[in-house]
Amino acid sequence: MIIAPSLLSADFGKIASEACRIERAEADWIHCDVMDGTFVPNISFGPAVVKSVNQVTKIPLDVHLMCCNPEILFEAFVNAGADIMTIHVELGSKVETLLWKIRSLGIKVGLAISPPTSIDTVKPYLKSIDLLLVMTVNPGFGGQPFIHECLPKIQQVAAWRKKLGRKFHIEVDGGINDETALECASAGADVFVSGSALLGQGRLKTAVARMRRIVQHTAISASH
Repeated sequence: MIIAPSLLSADFGKIASEACRIERAEADWIHCDVMDGTFVPNISFGPAVVKSVNQVTKIPLDVHLMCCNPEILFEAFVNAGADIMTIHVELGSKVETLLWKIRSLGIKVGLAISPPTSIDTVKPYLKSIDLLLVMTVNPGFGGQPFIHECLPKIQQVAAWRKKLGRKFHIEVDGGINDETALECASAGADVFVSGSALLGQGRLKTAVARMRRIVQHTAISASH
């Protein structure tokens, strides 16, 4: 079970110290949401911010590209220190080539799906990825409420993963707190991206440990 606080909810005025705070809290990854203002109606940050985080931490950087033309950013983010890069299945006919390009750069490959999109669209790519990100809010803004209708998607992907004998991660992002993380873990998720529910806590280490304990207990119970 992987806990990945979202940099989108950090204090951008002290981004390096926030990254160090996440690492000290013993989180597993740092999730970096990159928005281009076109694919989603918001803009976040670019490779320079990811590089500054990479320079002060050793924690893996999970870069989620909510962009219409993510390929123009691939090399810059790899050079900045990205360990995983995720693109969206909504990019259609470009997806297969984009996944191949990420793989060719020597890092792990992720594919994301937004709430309105049919889960069947990701099925052709499940043998080519290391991570499937099921968005549990509409991408573009932090602080949105969790969309419970996304839970069957997680269950379906978990069933496909088992049937195919694959080991890719199932990641969830959007409205993730202790309660919704438990629901997602029950459905089969194993990577939990959380913004304000974690970074808004005064004792981040305690909050990370609590969420990890909840999802691990749920996963153990589900396997029996």
